[in-house]
Amino acid sequence: MTKAELRKAHKILRKNLSEAQIEALSLRIANQLLNLPIWSLEFYHLFLSITQHKEVNTDYILNILSGKDKNIVISKSDFSTLTMSHYLLTDSTKIKINEHNIPEPVGGIPITPNMIEVVFIPLLAFNKSGHRVGYGKGFYDIFLAECKPETIKIGLSFFESVAAIVDIFEGDVALDYCVTPDKIYEF
Repeated sequence: MTKAELRKAHKILRKNLSEAQIEALSLRIANQLLNLPIWSLEFYHLFLSITQHKEVNTDYILNILSGKDKNIVISKSDFSTLTMSHYLLTDSTKIKINEHNIPEPVGGIPITPNMIEVVFIPLLAFNKSGHRVGYGKGFYDIFLAECKPETIKIGLSFFESVAAIVDIFEGDVALDYCVTPDKIYEF
């Protein structure tokens, strides 16, 4: 299937999930993450969930990272340039919902992409070679291209992998792992 077809199909699949299912599946994904060999690192980039899009609830991951005393980095999106700026999440960080319903920091301590060691990535679908389908704007491909090559890229998905994505292009950045409620895919 094409990215557009997968995007449409997976938005419908997510739309059909209840709040209780989202919470239960998100908790299982967070627990699966504990099995990955990533916990000796320091800087973790985490997206803040867009509840209207029924994304994986990353509050559970936030709690794990806080409990392990990790540096948590969150982003602010610039839709005119399709880029993100990154900020350290602290006790004093103010979060505001932007016009696209994305929770973002109002400001804070800037963090450069080359400092980030692990990135948790929102997605709609992914295939068995680690390519993903997002919302189609390219924010994460641009961001991941700015990170160090050894930065660990982890997709989070309620659903298992798809057979194929037929329109992958050269600028698409593949994942290292994708974590679902029942399985960890390693690429």
